[in-house]
Amino acid sequence: MTATLAANVASYTRIESPVGPLLLVAADSGLRRIEFVNGRKRVQADPEWRNDAEALGETIRQLRAYFAGELESFDLALAPEGTPFQLSVWNRLCEIPYGETISYGQLARRIANPNASRAVGLANGSNPIPIVIPCHRVIGSNGKLTGYGGGLPIKERLLALERRQLRLL
Repeated sequence: MTATLAANVASYTRIESPVGPLLLVAADSGLRRIEFVNGRKRVQADPEWRNDAEALGETIRQLRAYFAGELESFDLALAPEGTPFQLSVWNRLCEIPYGETISYGQLARRIANPNASRAVGLANGSNPIPIVIPCHRVIGSNGKLTGYGGGLPIKERLLALERRQLRLL
């Protein structure tokens, strides 16, 4: 998969993480994407992007602190691209406290659209900045884990990390 960032030239880098290799993409406006390189979609950098780990240094630092269990809340400029509905869902995802989970139905109610559970699920699945925008904190109404772009084992590991049941670094 390749994505185009029209507004300005994007910088990217690949990093190793406890949940597998990640592709990070940012532009002047902020972090645009975190891709699971070994996820369900094959990911590669756009040839127009600039390989620049230094431009993503703060993102890398905060991700490492998160994986070490030392950071509960990211403080990064984010610039996800999506529809107004998707952006509203992603904004609400950022309000789910570290270590807590909610259902898709609860998230639909939080965006004042209680009948939109399926649409919320689709927006959640389209989140371009997983981990930082914590879509892994949304689970089924029955308490079971449901789909995740990096795969359910990664979702399970992230939730275990946040419940202090696992240390990834």
